Amino acid sequence: MAFNMVSSAQKVVIEPDSKKASAGKKAESPRPVRKTPAQKATRGAQVRAHKTRDAILRAATRVFARNGFTEGKIESISKLSGTHDRMIYYYFGSKAQLFVEVLETTYQKMNEAAAAIPIDLDDPVGALTAVVNFVWRYYLDHPEFITLLNSENLLKGKHIKKSVRASQLSSPAVAILDQVLRSGVEKKLFREDMRARDLYIEIAALGYFYLSNH
Repeated sequence: MAFNMVSSAQKVVIEPDSKKASAGKKAESPRPVRKTPAQKATRGAQVRAHKTRDAILRAATRVFARNGFTEGKIESISKLSGTHDRMIYYYFGSKAQLFVEVLETTYQKMNEAAAAIPIDLDDPVGALTAVVNFVWRYYLDHPEFITLLNSENLLKGKHIKKSVRASQLSSPAVAILDQVLRSGVEKKLFREDMRARDLYIEIAALGYFYLSNH
């Protein structure tokens, strides 16, 4: 009992002092975390590696688009990218895997552009026209898309079959067309038996066949 009484008295005396002490302290702003030289060096190496890899990928796209996979030489790619042959094998493993990533990147860029197609579902005819114009304009502005596709088709698609991302590269234009068709059917402007994927193949084929055989 005596212990409890002493403890209570101590609390009464100590608590006001601690409050004054804490009130007298100014709030200290957190100090910025400084990176060590090793961390800075690691970050710099990552940036350089990323730039080197991108340079190789861009150069490979140009070389493969111009010469195809078979005639596209590693030496040409390293020269154009300002790197060395060994760097290409270091980052991509093989010429075939580099071509796979070129195809993936090419499809991805078109998908990103397709996702930004401006459409107005209240005007399904105008929206459908916008999709057709987009595909045609994209083929004109990116001739490498067609030549790379031609090269892969000649090889019976053996590289794209190795792509782990191929199943994720379905064009957003198909989903957009699905919405457009639904809107057109609701407004009794489009027939009901048209599938978005079939329509996209027709749109793509009209532009692709014309330009690839121009």
